[in-house]
This record gives sequence, structure tokens and C-alpha cells, in this order.
Amino acid sequence: MADDVGNLHSQSAEIGPIGLYLVKLEVGNVGTPGAPIVNLALTVDAPSGNVSGIAEISQAVVGGQRRFPVQGHIYQTGFGQAELLVSLTGEFVYSVPPPAIGSFLAKFKAALVVDKSWNGKGGFDYLNVHVENVPVKNVSA
Repeated sequence: MADDVGNLHSQSAEIGPIGLYLVKLEVGNVGTPGAPIVNLALTVDAPSGNVSGIAEISQAVVGGQRRFPVQGHIYQTGFGQAELLVSLTGEFVYSVPPPAIGSFLAKFKAALVVDKSWNGKGGFDYLNVHVENVPVKNVSA
């Protein structure tokens, strides 16, 4: 056991539907001017169904960039093509634009329906933005 400690960083983690693995997703209508896009880098613990990682919202407007932690859970539907339901939540600090003064914690929620390769459809909510039925694309390559 002690001999393995020096090799920890050189060992590869199992990537796949068993164990702990990383998946990167792009959620939104990419290429549509002004459309908000959410990029997700998620660590998936397959045995427990827990998911955690980083979300990054990008939108071509002033103050449209946000980066914050998210967490959630995967639910298996048991329907048809073995779809997975992914529920995510997170918070980020939002500073109100002038002339108002102040900041608050804004809530983020996302719901995705993906197949085993992590491609599908989904939606997300934050502030007064509500996006539904947009593509979810696995960009882990």
C-alpha cells in the first residue's frame, strides 16, 4: 500500500459508467446571437448518482459571464433508451447595475435529459432568464 502512494498522480481513474468520472457538457443554442450558453464540467459518482462541478454561463451581453459551483443528482428513468435525468443547482453573487446598489446570491437550476453518452435536451434558470428545450452536447473529447 505504501508503495502505491508515490504513483497516485500517475494512475488513471476509470472513465465510464462505473466509478467516478468527468463529463463536460455544453447546454444551449450555440451559434444563436445573444443566447445564453451554460458550459458544465461535472464529476459524476456513478454508484451514488451524485454530481458536482463547475458551471459557466456565457452570454454576449455586459456582465454575461458567470462561473460558480453546482451540485445535483442523476436519476435513471428506466424508459426506452435508458435516459438519465440530471438535476443541478448552484448560486452565484449578482451585483445589481447602477443606479441601484448592492449584491445578492442568485439561484441557478438546470434539468437535463441525456442518454448514456450524455447528449440530449435540457433547460436552465437563473435571475430572470428561463431557457427550455435546448440541446445538451457532450464535449468531453
